[in-house]
Amino acid sequence: MKHIFQQGPNKDKPTLLLLHGTGGTEEDLIPLAGKIDEEASYLSVRGNVLENGMPRFFRRLAEGVFDEEDLVFRTKELSNFLDEAAEKYQFDRKNIVAIGYSNGANIAASLLFHYQHALKGAILHHPMVPRRGIDLPVLAGKSIFIGAGTNDPICPAAESEELASLLKNAKAEVHLHWENFGHQLTFQEVEAAAKWYQQKF
Repeated sequence: MKHIFQQGPNKDKPTLLLLHGTGGTEEDLIPLAGKIDEEASYLSVRGNVLENGMPRFFRRLAEGVFDEEDLVFRTKELSNFLDEAAEKYQFDRKNIVAIGYSNGANIAASLLFHYQHALKGAILHHPMVPRRGIDLPVLAGKSIFIGAGTNDPICPAAESEELASLLKNAKAEVHLHWENFGHQLTFQEVEAAAKWYQQKF
């Protein structure tokens, strides 16, 4: 997968896995990494799927309707890539915190839904529920921040609450943060995520 890895000054910190939104690239969320933890290494990945020329992490059938078969396949692909990257760049595979926005947050949530040890924690900006009707692995010890907008047209408030509840039922510790905005990622939301991260990691 096309990516950028940057070694941080403190190897004991988590490696931040940066996952862009639809139409983004591996450059997009790099400024966020510095705001969350300037001492951490980061691995920023570009989605392998193109939708009308725009990179994404998995296919969808329509707005808000995921291609589940492709989602499962791409989630496995990303999980395998993390195994390879940890070996190549010599970072702790068990100490990865994902930071995803929109489509990137959805694939990060899917990693949590499908692989118990894929992530140590996650900052999910405007995610949706990746899949319904499946049993989640036990996520005890995982800390997850969900940033949501009260007026988000793509990801309604009920969707954010459902995702938080599914993760909590899987024993994850979840913090649901609300902004009175739509689907955009605001400075205030990033600040709240940074504050949360500093308390948890």
